[in-house]
Amino acid sequence: MPPTASALNIPSRQGSVSDAEWQVRVDLAAAYRLVAWFRWDDLVFTHITARVPGTEDQFLINPYGLLFDEITASSLVKIDLQGNKLDDTPFNVNPAGFTIHSAIHGARHDAHCVLHTHTLNGIAVSAQKQGVLPLSQQSIFVLSSLAYHDYEGVALRDEEKPRLVQDLGDRNFLMLRNHGLLTLGPSVAEAFLSMYLFETVCTIQVRALAGGGELIAVDPRIIESAGQQAKQVTRGQGGGALTWPGLLRRLDRTDPSYRN
Repeated sequence: MPPTASALNIPSRQGSVSDAEWQVRVDLAAAYRLVAWFRWDDLVFTHITARVPGTEDQFLINPYGLLFDEITASSLVKIDLQGNKLDDTPFNVNPAGFTIHSAIHGARHDAHCVLHTHTLNGIAVSAQKQGVLPLSQQSIFVLSSLAYHDYEGVALRDEEKPRLVQDLGDRNFLMLRNHGLLTLGPSVAEAFLSMYLFETVCTIQVRALAGGGELIAVDPRIIESAGQQAKQVTRGQGGGALTWPGLLRRLDRTDPSYRN
């Protein structure tokens, strides 16, 4: 175990929460570690949340101040939609994380996990007027369920919530203009895979535009059938279900302390 993780000395919550909540805690802690692994983290300034199983108004979020490669299942903070901490914990919650995530969790009951990043490539594309371009195979899956929300400053004001929710609608990918990327899904695994695709799409676009040559766009008819194509390629299981076990094995080989 890394010295940073052991030095935190956070008692295990495994025996004090339900088995279902513990599993979500483990998956969410794994998602934070993987965000750090892929270098999508922004020190401590982004956030991933997951709904507590069996509830509509409780979710788990990162302890504000811990680096993502330090986060464990027991260190995650349980809060309600009003931002009240429901755990006995010394850690605070990122106020911007609460504003964005509480708005989406409150409006989208299918959003069991919401993942938000401030990656360089994601922000670069969010600042481009045309947004995501149909330049890659990966882009068709993003474009088939993509929404945009204009920048209103650091997300601290409750009055922004209705506009954010309205802009998102029923989509699963949200580009926050001049800010970053957001994905949501029915599980931590699905939200993470969506972010992997979103970040990949933005990286490809930045590199393609930097190349300076004439670009070839994907036919819009292909984008229209992206959902059906995704079901076929994953044999109906969903990409998250296929990739998540392997990602957990990768973490377990390097540092399994996220499970604590």
